[in-house]
Amino acid sequence: MSTKQKALVVLSGGQDSTTCLYWALEKFGKNDTETITFDYGQRHKIEIAAAKKIAQIADVANTVIPINSFAALGGNSLTDSNINVENNLDETTQLPNTFVPGRNLIFLTFAAAFAYKKNIHHLVTGVAQTDYSGYPDCRRDTLQALEKTLELGLESKITLHTPLMFITKKETVLLAKKLGALPAMAHSHTCYNNQHPPCNKCSACQLRAKGFADAGIIDPIFMLETNNG
Repeated sequence: MSTKQKALVVLSGGQDSTTCLYWALEKFGKNDTETITFDYGQRHKIEIAAAKKIAQIADVANTVIPINSFAALGGNSLTDSNINVENNLDETTQLPNTFVPGRNLIFLTFAAAFAYKKNIHHLVTGVAQTDYSGYPDCRRDTLQALEKTLELGLESKITLHTPLMFITKKETVLLAKKLGALPAMAHSHTCYNNQHPPCNKCSACQLRAKGFADAGIIDPIFMLETNNG
């Protein structure tokens, strides 16, 4: 059995996961890195095409896995078209309505199952505890508990890598620049409203814009739009 260290990156097609892909490329190498993308009924489906494009640019494999249960469960603005994307917090949960309960837990469990059959023991995800939302499934203690659960459930060594866990969006942009990820990031998608160019009104767009502004770097997605025009 091969002893090479291989990595599977959960690639949404957004800013954070693109940065994590290039982090994995530097750590594990192109030949030992591949990506997985989830089609979970999200209203911003454009991100699936973005993930495919980014994987193509990075010259790594990309597998799209369908998960339609989140849309059936409803109750959040990312999978329910009847709910408007809002920046304000829910009075009961104190979380934005963009929170999809259990999403990262499910994604990483599916990713681990996919990795298991390929003898991949390293999973890379772009979750960040410093994110504005405070999503409970993005916290370090949640990921540590999940890592242990996956190891027990699969009887296989699993390491969850979270390169962005404690850094700001500004620092994420600077890391992306250092890793050479900005050209690929021009093809990424962040907008919750499924707009391209981005709407600049939803919380995801605003957070991304602030990160680039704080870093003093022009978001390459707008440079791509200029070139295309």
